[in-house]
Amino acid sequence: MYFVVIIDSLPGSGMCAGMFKFRMPLKLVISPMDNSTMQSLVFFWIAVAIAVHFTMFRVTAPFGRHTSDKWGPMINNKLGWVLMESPSLLIMAGFLLYGTRSNASYVWILFGLWIFHYFNRSLIYPLRIRATPKKMPLIIALFAVFFNLINAGLNGYYLSELASPADYGAEWLYSTSFIAGLTLFLAGMYINWRSDDILINLRKPGETGYKIPRGFLFEYVASPNLFGEIVEWTGFALMAWNLPALSFMAWTLANLVPRAKNHYDWYKKQFPDFPRGRRIVFPFIY
Repeated sequence: MYFVVIIDSLPGSGMCAGMFKFRMPLKLVISPMDNSTMQSLVFFWIAVAIAVHFTMFRVTAPFGRHTSDKWGPMINNKLGWVLMESPSLLIMAGFLLYGTRSNASYVWILFGLWIFHYFNRSLIYPLRIRATPKKMPLIIALFAVFFNLINAGLNGYYLSELASPADYGAEWLYSTSFIAGLTLFLAGMYINWRSDDILINLRKPGETGYKIPRGFLFEYVASPNLFGEIVEWTGFALMAWNLPALSFMAWTLANLVPRAKNHYDWYKKQFPDFPRGRRIVFPFIY
């Protein structure tokens, strides 16, 4: 969104003691983003995702099992998750409540699914994970905040201000893209949540250290929780069928595929008996 400030000065005002005199209040004129500008921003954002994708194969994000205190000040792990994910929840909720076109069609379904996911990720999930002495670098949380500001901003603005209500009318609910996308979204969410549940309960109370996860899709890939999230946002992009949603899918792949590779390499290093048949993130493929 572009912001243009117009300053209306006093008639005949000039420089006095090196300063300008201005009449108050100042007028703030907001120039809305058009579809062409949105398209340019999204293509640039996807290009950044591609660059980040290849970088992350070389640089492991230092949180979770890969945490490191070499990245500056550290914060509580639970607090870090809330700080990272809550901007996406709040921004989309704001666009849903105050957007120009948020209630002009069934587009509220997309907002609802997004908010449901991030309510879990920013509030429920941090309460469920076990408290550990390991902390998260503050810079990682801030990077995630920046990403979520842009990602939720692009998607929320498009759906609430630019998307045509006709694109998300009653016919949309019966379209192949909506039905297939919703199926993928819900399936991905289930995979993600169940895998998270296995990881959260991997250790019994009082136990420390890591174990090889067993059961469910862990028999096929090292990181089914990440696979589930990829499936989830692929489904969202299919449902929404717009460029900002496609960019989110691109970022999900760009971020989570290298992350899954980092996890896979870590497992193999830590556990000599790690099952050889397990793939990295996509069952039977990679």
